[in-house]
Amino acid sequence: MNSIVTSLRREARRLWASPWDLAMVTWVPLLAVALMWWIFSAGLPRHLPVGVVDDDHSSLSRQLVRMLDATPGMQVTHHYANAAEAERALRGIEVYAVVTIPRDFARTARQGRAAQVTLLHNAQMATHSGLLQRDVRTVVGTLSAGIEMAARNKRGESAQAVRVSMEPIHTQMVALFNVATNYEQFLGAALIPALLHILAMTAGAWAVGRELRDRTVGEWLGAGGFLHTAGALLGKLALPWATLTLTGLLALAGITWGRGWHPPGNLAWVAAALALLMAVSLAAGAALAAVTRSLRTALSGAGFFAAPAFAFSGVGFPLSGMPASARAWAEAMPFTHYIRLQIEQLQMGAPLAASVGTLAGLIVATAVLWLIASIGLRLAVRRPDTWGGR
Repeated sequence: MNSIVTSLRREARRLWASPWDLAMVTWVPLLAVALMWWIFSAGLPRHLPVGVVDDDHSSLSRQLVRMLDATPGMQVTHHYANAAEAERALRGIEVYAVVTIPRDFARTARQGRAAQVTLLHNAQMATHSGLLQRDVRTVVGTLSAGIEMAARNKRGESAQAVRVSMEPIHTQMVALFNVATNYEQFLGAALIPALLHILAMTAGAWAVGRELRDRTVGEWLGAGGFLHTAGALLGKLALPWATLTLTGLLALAGITWGRGWHPPGNLAWVAAALALLMAVSLAAGAALAAVTRSLRTALSGAGFFAAPAFAFSGVGFPLSGMPASARAWAEAMPFTHYIRLQIEQLQMGAPLAASVGTLAGLIVATAVLWLIASIGLRLAVRRPDTWGGR
């Protein structure tokens, strides 16, 4: 206990004497989290710019353009004279899609024949492309159904008969979780802990690696035994853990209760897992520094492990679609397990029993990494000739 308190006080003095070190575990994470929240605060992408090439110039084509512009997800910002202009605009990302209405569009529709509307979209931007495809398909389907219903009503069919004859079999799609497809709740809530995971692992590597680089590891750890070293490490990482965990909890409360979102699961369970994610991240960074005895190598390793953690987590690309080796790597990353628990509780309202294993795994991982870091530091203390390396 004495080594914990002594190390904690020493780390507090060191952080206070180094404004930039203090910033990296206080206001910089707060600013980064606030920026991340602001990016996704709209919830749903709206008014994505699209262009139109109207070769028909009929009342029906103008109605289609008005309906497209009235859709919340898109906004008709440009009218192009020909396809060449539209293609240049797409390549220059002036618009994300172009709707082309062919000549004789209205006359073809009035004659009861199929009139074709073409959507040119930039599939490289998958999110934009998917949303625009959905909205354009909905608008064109609505306009098409309206024309067909009007024609059949004129022939004497009732509205009910028209609806049945037009769609004798229909699909009922029920969204069980994240019904509004809110990107703030889905993507923003996942990226914030991913960012804190990177910062925590870097902070752990820096806190321990700096002692080795500055040749102060002997002054910090002294001549005590293993328990003394383990306690000193705990005291050193306590302040970064507290500040980063507090930042994560503030973000969690802000993105849920602060936005009027009351998740169906247990928010306290997610908060506990987030605190453990910060602990395992700090311990991992400290272990890298203790084992390599190099600040530069530890920081590089922290970036190598933590930076791609979100990409391997299964949020952006499903784990089941990854090769076996990539999936094994993903399962070895603590963030993969944390984000699974967060989705289970915040989005799906899963029973707590489904998430117990994740919490237990994070506790075990933290203990193992803390043990590795302590052993590495104990060995480093006996080798002063290895201190001072970058």
